[in-house]
Amino acid sequence: SRDAGSFQEAGVIQRAYNLNFPLHVVPASSAQCPAWSAFSVSSPAVVLETVKQAGAGAEGAEGRPEAVVVRLYEAYGSTVTAWLQTSLPVKEAMLCDLLERPAAKGCLPLGQQGLRLSFTPFCVVSVLLVLSQ
Repeated sequence: SRDAGSFQEAGVIQRAYNLNFPLHVVPASSAQCPAWSAFSVSSPAVVLETVKQAGAGAEGAEGRPEAVVVRLYEAYGSTVTAWLQTSLPVKEAMLCDLLERPAAKGCLPLGQQGLRLSFTPFCVVSVLLVLSQ
């Protein structure tokens, strides 16, 4: 008989992203570059879905070059706390709505572990990151 594990154990969500959004190879110099990632999330239940320039998607908006919006969602149907870490020079972080307006009392403390985010089942969280110039 076959072992029937959960879709979480099988990594279905990550494999689906790998299939639908394959990595693209681009030419680069022959110099060796260290491995680098702009973002990481501590929980496999949380998917970082979007990284975009703040304001760039709003009608008539020119965008805010000093800020980015990251959108994450909980994909396992669980209640979870996750840490979002970034190598970008963030000076301020705040929760925002889908129109990228800062939420009341939405300021997030920046710690060594990154930003602590709480998710309920299938919850979407948007974070506005203001970068140092």
